[in-house]
Amino acid sequence: MRQFTWDDLQYFLAVAKTGQLTNAARRLRTNHVTVSRRIDRLEEALSARLFERSPRGYILTALGEKLIESAEIMEREAVRFQSEAAGGTAALSGVVRLSILEGIANFFLADRLPLMAQSHPSLSIEMVTIQQIVSLSRREADLSITLNATRTGRYHQEKLTLYRLFVYGSRSYLERHSTVRQRSDLSTHQFIGYIEDMIFTPGLDYMREILPGLRASYQSSSIFSQLSAARSGFGLCILPYYIARNYPELVPVLPKQLHLNRDYWLICHEDIVNTPRIRVLREFIKSEVEGQAPMFEGRPLLT
Repeated sequence: MRQFTWDDLQYFLAVAKTGQLTNAARRLRTNHVTVSRRIDRLEEALSARLFERSPRGYILTALGEKLIESAEIMEREAVRFQSEAAGGTAALSGVVRLSILEGIANFFLADRLPLMAQSHPSLSIEMVTIQQIVSLSRREADLSITLNATRTGRYHQEKLTLYRLFVYGSRSYLERHSTVRQRSDLSTHQFIGYIEDMIFTPGLDYMREILPGLRASYQSSSIFSQLSAARSGFGLCILPYYIARNYPELVPVLPKQLHLNRDYWLICHEDIVNTPRIRVLREFIKSEVEGQAPMFEGRPLLT
């Protein structure tokens, strides 16, 4: 094995996280030919294969998996070295990929994250809302907001907030249909919900908690589509208060009796939790969420 170029490690990490030369090139703001050349050079210097090439992309070998943690430590220390050399004033740079549920992404963070990005022009933030196709364990994302803490792996995880969901119907729908006076009355109403066999986390399986045997007549994998159907008057829908509160045509049904509690968790790998670009995004998200605790918890409907 001969001496390798330390700078090639950032190309190794980018390909490991994205699995594709083109995606890695975009993260590094270069082209796929350069990325390929750097990976080949690193493997040649190490006299070892770090990736298996396939039509699906680049897949880490056992050795590649083993070297990920060490490479991230080196990357983190290099960033710290640069910051200290600049007297702690070095601008944040790099890419942070955030895997996040559609609801909190589109109805809370979508208009807040750009403000943070403006403050750090050298920091690129990628927000992925199709969470079921991006894996934190496969290093395809740096941060994740999920409904559940993970029980395996070396992760830093912290509860962001409790949030509550209520049953809503549009005023036009409720005027046309029988009044809901108790939980059992729900069985006579049309419901809007997730596609049952595409629910990728138990926390989104609402129906059985509201009323056993309840099934949605209109199903969509998108909470935005469910919201639109509810607003159009198709039926009742289970929605987070922080989303539904923005639409005055939606009316909560028996809110003190019919509501669900869920938690949002912020998770990342332990070995990158204190990396500057990760830390600043973590702290920003936590601050924004904590400042809106009553809204997430739906307190106005329970007091």
